[in-house]
Amino acid sequence: MNLNKVDLNLFIVFDAIYTEANLTRAGQIVGITQPAVSNALARLRETFNDPLFVRTAQGMVPTPMAQNIIGPVRNALQLLRVSVQESRTFSPAQANKTFRISMTDLTEAVMLPPLFQRLRRLAPNVKIESMLAKRRETTKELAAGRLDFAMDAPLNTDPQVRHVKLLEDRYICAMRRGHPLAKDKLTLEQYLSLSHIHISSRRSGLGLVDLALGKMGLQRKIALRSQHYLMATQVIDQTDMAVTVPERFARRHNLHQVDLPVDIMPLETHIYWHESTDQDPANRWMREQMIEIAQQVTAQQDL
Repeated sequence: MNLNKVDLNLFIVFDAIYTEANLTRAGQIVGITQPAVSNALARLRETFNDPLFVRTAQGMVPTPMAQNIIGPVRNALQLLRVSVQESRTFSPAQANKTFRISMTDLTEAVMLPPLFQRLRRLAPNVKIESMLAKRRETTKELAAGRLDFAMDAPLNTDPQVRHVKLLEDRYICAMRRGHPLAKDKLTLEQYLSLSHIHISSRRSGLGLVDLALGKMGLQRKIALRSQHYLMATQVIDQTDMAVTVPERFARRHNLHQVDLPVDIMPLETHIYWHESTDQDPANRWMREQMIEIAQQVTAQQDL
């Protein structure tokens, strides 16, 4: 028997006939007409190559085949009912679920520590898998369910991908404390004289500051390009190099920070999810937690 060709609704009818021993009453329970019940029974008989029920003066009597399968059928239907019910609710304290989130190491450092403090208290068995998906594949990964969320800069995503802004931070120039140019102000000439670290998840391409400089016909000297922010702090501490980073990052790592001599747009971090999970209780709960944490991070920065 090929279950791919079997309508699961037929087993609901089968259970009703077995319980009522009457096609009319079975139809009333299921919510269909008596001819529809007869049609469903005919399809079941063809599927199992067995009469399943025999009409007698006492009603529809199950055959040995029907008696053999009624237990597994009822167990399977109950399992489906429980699964459907659980999909409509989410109990964090009892949940044993893994959320897969794409984010940079910069976002990990901001979001994961307070998130796990909250999870330990509210959802101790919930797990997080963090990785960095390619931006051009974010929509596909969310749609396929291989990602639950993505946290990234504003992206040109499919209309089926929902998003809200989580965080915003301004860019500054950071260097080690004691650096010869660790002053209150940095001129454009001084900024261009520095050797820079450029952080990007892409192999090539310009950053926002490079685009701003390019409009002025200028170019900075990038001595190191890397995809990891944490690495930059180690290099900065041991050299006279500089890095253009969000202000929050410089504060966390006790770096000397100074305003950029050029104007660039602030860094926005959005959280993305697919519309198919918009009303999913588990997705909605986790989404609310991360939004609240981002609001707390922003409030602390504003103090």
